[in-house]
Amino acid sequence: MNLAVAPPRLLAGRYHLEHVLGSGGMGVVYRARDLLHEQLGQPCSRVALKLLGESISECPDAHVLLYGEFALARSLRHDRVVRVFSFEVDTHSKIAFFTMELLQGVTLDRLLLECPYGLPWQELQPIALQLLDALAYIHQKNVLHGDVKPANVMVGEEGVCLFDFGLGHAQTQEAMGLPSVSRTRFNAWTPAYAAPELLDGGALSCAADVYGIACIMYELASGQRIGARSFTDRLARPAQLPRHCWPALHSALAIDPQRRTVTVAELREVMACSRPRWCL
Repeated sequence: MNLAVAPPRLLAGRYHLEHVLGSGGMGVVYRARDLLHEQLGQPCSRVALKLLGESISECPDAHVLLYGEFALARSLRHDRVVRVFSFEVDTHSKIAFFTMELLQGVTLDRLLLECPYGLPWQELQPIALQLLDALAYIHQKNVLHGDVKPANVMVGEEGVCLFDFGLGHAQTQEAMGLPSVSRTRFNAWTPAYAAPELLDGGALSCAADVYGIACIMYELASGQRIGARSFTDRLARPAQLPRHCWPALHSALAIDPQRRTVTVAELREVMACSRPRWCL
């Protein structure tokens, strides 16, 4: 599956690529028109289309990684999680890709650029709750996201949506016979949001996802990004964050995963309730 040059404008005789929506170390996402849906009179004919990035497209099993992401995301059905549609291969160019819903809005990393001092609680709370809802559902399905960061969160008129499962893992993946490949050799973690144990070569876990979402919530409340391997035990409570939320969030930011005892569900309870059990 070669992407050394730009892909053709038309894939599988059906999808007309319009422009790049985003790219990373492992994949490129295009906005595309579904010409078949247009011909059938479907009102929503545009989709997002993901294919391999140039940096990994030469790997012999890279297409397995792409299909693994598709299969994992296809198993999820939640309003706050991106919907994927189909996995296909363009026979002429031999390019593998999958299609998914075209999300509307702005990614959270861009929103944060406009809020250098963080968001007020009345704006922060619904974003946090919706994102925690998405991650709690994913964990209930025994799926790990693996790359929880602002660039993988879309904020629009209909709320928050979590996407990009390229570094994800289904804990039942092997039992279900789904293809898998080691993500660690691609060195694709984002240091500012990756749990320290991942940067040290450790295994992905629920606790690692908790660390990533806690970094997002800290940044939402303070406007400040936590640097990789920061001494999070020395962090002070952001002024925008209610006092009762800080003990749980501080626990979620622990460098040592053994001390990161709060779950996503408990963190959501704290963010939603005025007198949660995590109060000091």
